[in-house]
Amino acid sequence: MAVYVDEIRDWTLIARARGLRHTHWCHLTADTEEELHAFAARLGLRRSWFQKKSDRDYRWHYDIVPSKRAQAVRMGAQEVDRRFVGQLMIRRQEERDGVERGAQVGPRCGNNPNYKLSDGDRQAVEDFKAYLQRRAAGAPPERSL
Repeated sequence: MAVYVDEIRDWTLIARARGLRHTHWCHLTADTEEELHAFAARLGLRRSWFQKKSDRDYRWHYDIVPSKRAQAVRMGAQEVDRRFVGQLMIRRQEERDGVERGAQVGPRCGNNPNYKLSDGDRQAVEDFKAYLQRRAAGAPPERSL
């Protein structure tokens, strides 16, 4: 289990629109909510600053300013980039959806039988399968106008 902080970003436009005092912050998150809350308490954050919109929200985190970020790193938080945080959020969403459906968690693509495809995705898969069959049969490719 670990606690993570991403890089500080300039959120001036959002801060001004919402009347916030700080314009630069990052995100503090962890592998589990319990671990995040325990770390946040040691860091001196208020529980009311925790951001989670609903029980289904997988993007839960605290926003922290540069001075708190530096303190969090000194306390053992791992420095990560936005890409890592994005992958963490995708994993949380997949785990949530897998638990809700009773499915195994797997990659988010057409090869995962547990991932529900949209109608457009299903049509694209069928079109591609038809293309592969035509190609295997030696038929010339269809041209689009």
